[in-house]
Amino acid sequence: MTRSANDYLKNILLAPVYDVAVNSDLQKLEKLSASLGNDIWLKREDQQPVKSFKLRGAYNKLCQLSKVQLAKGVVASSAGNHAQGVAYSARKKGIQATIVMPDTAPDIKVEAVREFGGEFVKVVLHGSSFDQAKDEALRLSKEHGYTMVAPFDDEDVIAGQGTIARELLEQNPDLDTLFIAVGGGGLISGIAVFLKQLKPEIKIIAVESDESACLQAAMQAGKPVPLDHVGIFADGVAVKIIGAEPFRLCQQYVDDVITVNTDEICAAIKDIFDDTRVIAEPAGALSVAGIHKYLKTHPMQGKKIAGVLCGANINFHTLRYVSERCELGEQKEAVIAVKIPERKGAFRAFCQLLGGRVITEFNYRYSSDKEAHIFVGIKLREGREELAQLSQSLDSNGFQSFDLSENEMAKLHVRYMVGGRPPSLLNEKLFSFEFPEHPGALMKFLDTLGERWNITLFHYRNHGAADGLVLAGFDIADGDRREFDKHLTELGYLYQEQTDNPAYKFFLSDLNGVFEK
Repeated sequence: MTRSANDYLKNILLAPVYDVAVNSDLQKLEKLSASLGNDIWLKREDQQPVKSFKLRGAYNKLCQLSKVQLAKGVVASSAGNHAQGVAYSARKKGIQATIVMPDTAPDIKVEAVREFGGEFVKVVLHGSSFDQAKDEALRLSKEHGYTMVAPFDDEDVIAGQGTIARELLEQNPDLDTLFIAVGGGGLISGIAVFLKQLKPEIKIIAVESDESACLQAAMQAGKPVPLDHVGIFADGVAVKIIGAEPFRLCQQYVDDVITVNTDEICAAIKDIFDDTRVIAEPAGALSVAGIHKYLKTHPMQGKKIAGVLCGANINFHTLRYVSERCELGEQKEAVIAVKIPERKGAFRAFCQLLGGRVITEFNYRYSSDKEAHIFVGIKLREGREELAQLSQSLDSNGFQSFDLSENEMAKLHVRYMVGGRPPSLLNEKLFSFEFPEHPGALMKFLDTLGERWNITLFHYRNHGAADGLVLAGFDIADGDRREFDKHLTELGYLYQEQTDNPAYKFFLSDLNGVFEK
């Protein structure tokens, strides 16, 4: 039987989450408020013992189980915050929990689960993906009678997350708009069903990564639908299909859905750090990224706006990537490709045209006796309009340029590879891959693809996630393409062909700098 809105209201008010959770602070972001012309508040769920809101739902679920269910134990599948929440809750309740994690899960998260659960938790590493870990958890549940603790598609879990809404109303009953990150939908549905009953005029905006926008897809289709692929950067919201119950509630109580990109998320992580000195995980910064983006298209002044910092379990090695990308997200930096005539004084003339702007990055490659190609990062004072003016100035002075600020392959790989072309014409085809971060992944790649076709280019990039990013080129004769595609399917890694990417053509291909704006 479907739980009514009134039932959720009652369950949220009675949820015993404060046995383990804290009433987290609602902190005003002073710098961001001044910058955006509105009062911006942030609900600090990073203050929970497990550094995320997931503890609330996991503990509430365990508290609703019968003595028989508790005696048999529970099982959960997760690569991150949900696993830690279940582990902490099991230890508090004194029951046995089995946590199934993919063997690609970062060591820091595996160890955190073991530390939070202690003797009450058994960690099982299974498979190389979340789906494989989930299937194993379901198998264990059936075999041993364990109760499955779902990460989001569960009414008791949703009610536990909804306790955040009760605190928000107590802390600032005058909020106008609330931005909430969406992965599987448990957080936003629990908060929305509570707030909309007590304060129906409040606007609730869902924020998704554009690489895992499962709620947006469901809204468009009218039902939950699986995404073909989800990105790996904001792994806390990397969910292929939204939960059925969260979607039902979101349809009724969520006012709008927006998406943000990786650079915008990185910029939001910096915004949060500037105001709080807390480093949010990518998923945890989604709400602030959403506030930024929404106010650009829906200008408002003097409003009381809040977001939820839903987690701060960030892998330390991710920080270098965040630092590298945040100013692109703030539109305070741009990266461009430029053709410079290979003559004396050309570089000096180029720098003069920059008009005193700071160069953040410069990669040069001699291309021919006639021209050189450069990859350059430039500080911006006035955002994208300034870049358009600069591009026009460069073009009119004989320096052809094009903007790479939105070209993901250029930002991930090409910027580190400017410097060489093949000495002769090749039938080169370029692909980007997502490599699972576990032993043997590279050898599987080489065994499957590297024996028959010569690898002409290879660049690996990891930013602290469960998957590494690889750019690889192959010399493939025209008649071999069908056979090559069969081997790609056999490999089983996510991939995308990049042969027509303009950054590749300009800097790395044997086409000698085909220029496409």
